[in-house]
Amino acid sequence: MAEVARMPELEQALTEVAAEMAERTDRGDVATYIPQLGKVDPKKFGIAAVTNDGRVLTAGDADEPFSIQSISKVFTLTLALGNVGDALWQRVGREPSGNPFNSIVQLEHENGIPRNPFINAGAIVISDILLAGHQPREAIGEILRFIQFLADDETIVIDREVAASERATGFRNLALANYMKSFGNLNHPPDLALGVYFHHCAIAMSCRQLALAGRFLANGGKNPATGHSVVSAERARRIGAMMLTCGHYDGSGDFAFRVGIPGKSGVGGGILAIVPGVASLAVWSPGLNANGNSRLGSIALERLAKMMNWSVFAP
Repeated sequence: MAEVARMPELEQALTEVAAEMAERTDRGDVATYIPQLGKVDPKKFGIAAVTNDGRVLTAGDADEPFSIQSISKVFTLTLALGNVGDALWQRVGREPSGNPFNSIVQLEHENGIPRNPFINAGAIVISDILLAGHQPREAIGEILRFIQFLADDETIVIDREVAASERATGFRNLALANYMKSFGNLNHPPDLALGVYFHHCAIAMSCRQLALAGRFLANGGKNPATGHSVVSAERARRIGAMMLTCGHYDGSGDFAFRVGIPGKSGVGGGILAIVPGVASLAVWSPGLNANGNSRLGSIALERLAKMMNWSVFAP
């Protein structure tokens, strides 16, 4: 799937998709269980594409920062794999969960080993891995600097109000962390791992910044702007595979069926999607569907993939 994105077809497609989404009234429901997210205007919509030949194309509210939430798990997984390699998979599985992102059910049956790194329990274990040898503030700083490096943008910050809102209401995540600690799958106190987790989920980015940060995954692990390797080509493929099979919680199969490219969603309404060999995409629409994924973001990516004939399943 190494065909370079066609221009001006892609620019026109982004404009058409943004215009179509602006007219829709079935926008889903903004997340309210994190109070700060409930304050976001559901009428917002942005989309950005960064092609492997260096073009950056945007439409709608593509330069307005939003809380990336679980999309950050793509970057923490990348960091953790760099730190401990495949030993990571002894503590976190690689299978779709089939359950909501904050479910505790499978942990009991599977001895405290989360199904994958993108559900909340799995991402808390990843945060615990990143804590090794660090104070929480240092681990959080490492994650933020990594994302700033990938996007080549030092203005990316953590939304402290969102982080505080998550900590104040994160009782389910606290339960997950304590439960995994009881099985010996957290090496640090649960509140320290959760501190890292809540803060990386509260990173704020625009669609433009997010698409730039994800471009290494569309280019065989290399930043196409510099040619420098971020991860190996094999690791980039494996991260993409995790995004395709697990990136949308218990809606991952439907997203793969409808859109056909790897993607990772967040309850802030964002989705990072990768067209291998072609482009990195980011879309944002705050209203969510029943699975906790951006309703219009998913529809927009389905439309765009169809218009551009993008699919990892295409010949």
